[in-house]
Amino acid sequence: MTIRTTTPNLLDNPPIPVQAKLAAAWTSFMFFYIYVDYFHLYQPGSIDQIRGGDIYVFDISGTLLTVFVVVIGIPALMVWLSMTLPARVNRATNLVVASLYIPVTVFNAASTNWEWAPFYGLSIGLEVLLLAFVLRSAWTWPRTKAVPAGSATTGLRL
Repeated sequence: MTIRTTTPNLLDNPPIPVQAKLAAAWTSFMFFYIYVDYFHLYQPGSIDQIRGGDIYVFDISGTLLTVFVVVIGIPALMVWLSMTLPARVNRATNLVVASLYIPVTVFNAASTNWEWAPFYGLSIGLEVLLLAFVLRSAWTWPRTKAVPAGSATTGLRL
């Protein structure tokens, strides 16, 4: 009989940079946001309402579509900004944008009725959960200790 004396190796779990976590969360948010809008088209009468020139209570116009581009464009840009902005600006930008997008996301339920409440409750709930993750990740961004300017340069003085 053979006795196993070694333990199996655990999977390596290297730390993920905060920027990558934020970009991944914004990417997931974008997928939910786009797919919820797409699946909305399956609701009876939805396409007929669009063909009639209305979305919810708004007339379809260039202004409305521009607002839609801005509403969808900001989270899309946050994917890129989360990976490229300096830490301090990145943190502040993510905190502000995620905070503003929670009410925007919840507003999407305004046009629903009780029959569609589970669909919107789940989809908006997941979107808000992702935004809460962004807020938590940005809020708890790890800090590094500042090196006093004097100690790094004192040996260089003549």
